[in-house]
Amino acid sequence: MRILHVISSLSPAGGGPPEAVRQLVRAYAQIGVEVEVATLDEAHAPWLSQLSFPVHALGPAQLGSYGFSPRLSAWLRHNASRFDGIVANGIWSYPNLAVRSAARRAGIPYAVFPHGALDPWFNRQYPLKHFKKILYWPLQFPVMRDARAVLFTTPTERDLALTSFRPNRWTSLPVPYGISEPEGDPAAQIETFYARFPQLRGRSFLLFLSRLHEKKACDLLLKAFAEIASASPAHDLVMAGPDQVGLQAKLQQLAADLDVGPRVHWPGMLAGDLKWGALRACDAFVLPSHQENFGIVVVEALAAGRPVLISNQVNIWRDIDEDAVGLVEDDTQQGTERLLRRWLALPPADRDAMAARAHDAFTRRYSMQGAALAIRQLFQPS
Repeated sequence: MRILHVISSLSPAGGGPPEAVRQLVRAYAQIGVEVEVATLDEAHAPWLSQLSFPVHALGPAQLGSYGFSPRLSAWLRHNASRFDGIVANGIWSYPNLAVRSAARRAGIPYAVFPHGALDPWFNRQYPLKHFKKILYWPLQFPVMRDARAVLFTTPTERDLALTSFRPNRWTSLPVPYGISEPEGDPAAQIETFYARFPQLRGRSFLLFLSRLHEKKACDLLLKAFAEIASASPAHDLVMAGPDQVGLQAKLQQLAADLDVGPRVHWPGMLAGDLKWGALRACDAFVLPSHQENFGIVVVEALAAGRPVLISNQVNIWRDIDEDAVGLVEDDTQQGTERLLRRWLALPPADRDAMAARAHDAFTRRYSMQGAALAIRQLFQPS
């Protein structure tokens, strides 16, 4: 079987969706599925140079974030028939429309992976953007309606999506989701991280590793850390991730105003061994996000054997609670502070027990091979 994934960009700075595609490609290889990826990246984009699978870089788009691309449309028209199915990753942009048109013309099925973009949190938080999406929905809805399936990472994401826009008639398919087993030598990865950031060697630290974005509740985390900092002088906070919206300077000023500036570190985006070294070296991973359809970095932390401190707006929070591999609180200032205080109050033996359970929870629940199998089954001939 041959499957095509279409995504606006494979840049690691895009967070979960590009990582999901990279992880799915690895999982497809294990079950005998050939995969290619079409993207609006430019051919010389540095993040494409080390990829081991066929990528058709058709960018840049002619209308910025909307992704209007006659080159993508033409390529899909000429190539769609080579595939048994197409997966469109993300919504609210032109590539969705191009996938629907090309798939229908070629007589092949396609699926849509919204990656959390239909969560009603966005509608409440950004009313102007919500109004624009309402205007765009007559174009977006047929893409959803005519797909063989709209893919969701959890039943919670599926159910929330139905509350965002009308009409909302489509075929929903929650798929198992996760990552592949991390590669590399753990001790070497930790040493790589400390060699790059020697100021953290010998320090205990909590790790935030995600995009610096309003929905990730970075400000709540800084305020909560400031509240517990004096009582826990041995702990630092690492705020790792790309700054796509110009938020880092404001957050750094907030940390300075809260008198914790020297204990908060900003390494930028971490990838490869640096990322895995940070995850393996941290005391615990923390993500008090206001909205996460899945939270793939939470799963990465579990795979690295680390406990996770998350909000109950991360849609896998019930798994974390049930498996006792982390702590969960509300995505509020008070909830985030409780999250950190509860962690610090745990006896060392309890923290170690959480860490010992983390990797087992990952292997039982979060194999990306399940998603690859589900998509292969979706595109099997009737």
